[in-house]
Formats: sequence, C-alpha cells, structure tokens
Amino acid sequence: MSFSELNLIDPLLRAIAEEGYSQATPIQAQAIPPILAGRDLIGLAQTGTGKTAAFGLPLLQRLAATPRAARAPRQIRALIVTPTRELASQIGESFDRYGRHLDLLNTVIFGGVNARPQEDTLRRGIDILVATPGRLLDHMNQGLVRLDALEVFVLDEADRMLDMGFLPDVRRIIRALPKRRQNLFFSATMPPEVRQLAASLLTNPAEVAVVPPATTAEKVDQQVYHVPSADKKGLLVTLLADQALARVLVFTRTKHGANRLVDHLKTYGTEAAVIHGNKSQSAREKALAGFRDGRVRVLVATDIAARGIDIDGVSHVVNYDLPNLPESYVHRIGRTARAGAAGTAIALCAPEERSFLTQIERAIRMRIPVLDTPTIAATLRGKPPTARELGPRHGGLGDDRGPRREGSPRPSGRRDARPPRAEAPRRPEPARKPDEPRRPEVVRRSEAPRRAEPPRPEARLSRLPGESLSGRNVSR
Repeated sequence: MSFSELNLIDPLLRAIAEEGYSQATPIQAQAIPPILAGRDLIGLAQTGTGKTAAFGLPLLQRLAATPRAARAPRQIRALIVTPTRELASQIGESFDRYGRHLDLLNTVIFGGVNARPQEDTLRRGIDILVATPGRLLDHMNQGLVRLDALEVFVLDEADRMLDMGFLPDVRRIIRALPKRRQNLFFSATMPPEVRQLAASLLTNPAEVAVVPPATTAEKVDQQVYHVPSADKKGLLVTLLADQALARVLVFTRTKHGANRLVDHLKTYGTEAAVIHGNKSQSAREKALAGFRDGRVRVLVATDIAARGIDIDGVSHVVNYDLPNLPESYVHRIGRTARAGAAGTAIALCAPEERSFLTQIERAIRMRIPVLDTPTIAATLRGKPPTARELGPRHGGLGDDRGPRREGSPRPSGRRDARPPRAEAPRRPEPARKPDEPRRPEVVRRSEAPRRAEPPRPEARLSRLPGESLSGRNVSR
C-alpha cells in the first residue's frame, strides 16, 4: 500500500517523499488507519519494521489538525516513553524529518546529559515529548512537565521496559496521565507482565500483529558455533579475518566483558568501539557515529544497544555471549537484515550456554544450523600476541628479520631480557705477619654444638582471689 492511500495530509506526504519512501510497511499500513480514527492500539512487531512512522505519522496529523494558538508553559500534548537513550534520540529525529512542514515542536529528554537545556525547553511548553522513564520522572517531580492536557500517550518497546526493570516507573507515569487520552502500545513480544500492563492501559484497542511474537526476521541467516569460553576471542578474531564481515555488531553479557573484548580486537588490528551503560552519552554517540559512517568496523555492545540502533548495512550480528532470555536474542539479531536487506547472525555457544540455546530455539521454533569451528591459532586463544607474532607492521621483528643470535640482547627492553650482570671479584685476604696470632675460626651457627639447657622447674598453677584457673573472672 502506498502512503497516499492512507489518507495522510499533504505536508506529511511531502516529507515522506523527501525521505525517499513511497510504500508503507505492513505495520504502517495496518496501524495508521485505526490511529487516525482515534482508537487505542496495540502493535506487535519486531524492531526494524517501521514502528516509529506507524505511530509518528498519524500522531503528527492529529496534532496538526487542532493547532494551539499559544503553547502553555510546561504543557505537552503527546508523550512517547521509550527505554533507551539511543531509541529516544532516533524517535526524536524521525519526528523532525516527518514534521518538517508542520508548525509543531518536539524535544527529547533522557539521562546522562546536562538537564538544564531540557528544563528550559520544557518551561516554554512543547507539542511532543520523547522521554526515557527515569529522566521524565525527575522532571515531573520538579513540576517541569504538565500532563493535564495530554492527548496521546505512546509506550514503545514495552517488553524491553520489563527486561530493564522500568515497569514500576512506567506505572507511576501512567497514574499521572489524564483519563481522556489516546493510548498506543508497541512491543515485539508479549510476556504475561506486559500483557497485564496493556490490559490496564488500553480501552477496546485495535490489535495489529505483523509477525508472530518471538520470531526472527526472515532474511537473517542464523548460525551457531559450539566453542569453549576460553576460545571465543580467538574464534572471533579468526572470523573477522573474512572481509565479508563488513559491519559487525557484537553483543556481550557484561560491560567489563565488552571492554576487554574491544581491547583484544584492537590488539589484532581490528578497528572496534564499545557502547554500554557506563559510557557517557557523548562517548556512546561518538561510537555510534563511527560505526554508522564506516570508520569503525566492529561495535561491541551490551543489551542496551539491542534495540534502538537503527543503522543500515549491518552485515553481521555476533552473539559473543548468548542471552538468557530468548526475546533478547530476537531483538539482538534484528539489528541486521533491516529494510529488506539480508544479514547474518552468528552465535558463539559455550558448553555452559547450551540451555540458553535450547530456550532460544524453542522460542523461535527452529533449529539454528551448527557450523564446524575453524582452526584457531594458539596465539589467538584469549591472550595478546607478542611483537614477533604480530610482525613488522605492529613493531615486531617478524619472520623477515631471521632468528635472533644466541646471547644477543632482546630489543623489547623487558627486565628479563637484560644481559646477566658480571659477578664482582672477591677481595684477597691481607697477608698475616709472622708473629701475628691466627684469628679464631668462625663457626657457623648450624655447625656449633648446642648448649644443653638446664631442666625447667615444673610449672605451678596458681590463681588470684576471685579468678578461675582458666583466667576468667568467677566472682559475682
């Protein structure tokens, strides 16, 4: 279906055409008509299917139909709550692009950055606010956000809210909303807690599901290697030797593991960056920018980046650590094969992760093909290479220098490579005069006979008044 068939207004159609789009995706074609009709909606769709435009376009059209003469201070008309900073930023950028021909103001607020500019914008009043739960509650507690005039509430990535522990915050936000409003609820999966939240939020909703829950994108070629944990780093370096892995997103379970893996990849000459919750917002944006424009080939991330990273051309997603939730696996590999393109998802499964793999295969209703693990060089097994192994390009000797001569000092400057220090010669003893008596010979302590010790008198036990033999006071 083309966008012109969806009864969208001309300013939106012009913005869509300027973005190069003409045909609506399934979620857009099914969600836009009921949203324009003012109904609540629950949308089930994977990431990368066009959900932002599915709720963004009709939301913009609704607000443009009833413009405000003047924006009231601290007042907003539409609120979109999303779990991560990256996704909030991308949603805000989408509203900028689609609403470029409309007189509507939107802004994005999230943690990790200076709150003062956000406060100044909120005080003036805006039409559309995109926010993460924590920073939104902070501004609400300070009285900087008024929700009494809210017309539309959008909860995006609801199942991810559950995974990240945000549901209590989301419920607090919902309790502050006015009763009369339109609710739009989007999620890739529907675990019981998320379905209960939807039931409490929505009134007679239209339900749109473009794919069954917990299924993976059709064009993702999924593979798994069974490999010991100690060999994962070596296997990843070996796989990255293939230049077909052009733009690779690697997921780890922990922040420290992500940092260590990036250091290891850089040691072997792979340009890599890392993104996780301990990184500042500026560092995360810099890493994403480098990955997006191709300066960084490999981006290592924790699950904070599993959703909301909308980067075209991700050729491969590598699950370096398998997630313990099948839904997380679905969202991770959804970073590739976007917008109709093909992609590959590679899983590295250690013996202790077999149960995670079984749960994933049960959830996606398919067996992931197992590939033979390539031979891993001994120098790649989790330890950094030596300068000789890296070769002259990295400052090592390389094979073209020939073997080192025996006894020659090593050029590395290490302590154990220094030549042995020559032993100092002993001073000769001075000559003894004929009438000088000979010095008594020194007897080593171990060689001297032990002096017999006199027998010890038998120890007597005595006590003071009020004291027991054990030394504890027994007086009352």
